[in-house]
Amino acid sequence: MKIFGVAGWSGSGKTTLLARLIPALRDRGLEVATVKHTHHHPSVGGGDDLVLLEAGAAEVLTASSRRFALMRAFPPAAEPPLAELIPRFRGVDLLLIEGFKWAPHPKIEVWDPALGKEMLAPREASIVALAADGPVAGLSLPRFSRNDTAGIAAFVAEFSGL
Repeated sequence: MKIFGVAGWSGSGKTTLLARLIPALRDRGLEVATVKHTHHHPSVGGGDDLVLLEAGAAEVLTASSRRFALMRAFPPAAEPPLAELIPRFRGVDLLLIEGFKWAPHPKIEVWDPALGKEMLAPREASIVALAADGPVAGLSLPRFSRNDTAGIAAFVAEFSGL
């Protein structure tokens, strides 16, 4: 199983990008699952987790500081570290991780300057590409429009060796 992330500040469009990326990757014959970090209390079948399931994710795990919810029959538990969540997934080609900005897996940053937040990429080495709609000076990372689903899917698949 390969791992690739989508990071960025709240409201930047991470879930929107994932909802488009999942079907594009499935169209390439890949089985995809997701892990989503949240600051809210996750619930099964509501909010962003439902969006990702409807987009075609085989499993969606949403984790907060108090519990996690997996769209399978698992009892809730305290939020384990990402390294403990990853082994729960079996039989998928690609695990897409939303959030977990500072975890060491490779990820694309979704960045919207209108949010008024600084970009993560200049100080986070695990960011290997950027999804931003305007030009970004001073970065040598691959950059895609936030709407370039096909381009991002191709990059993720190639980067992950799939």
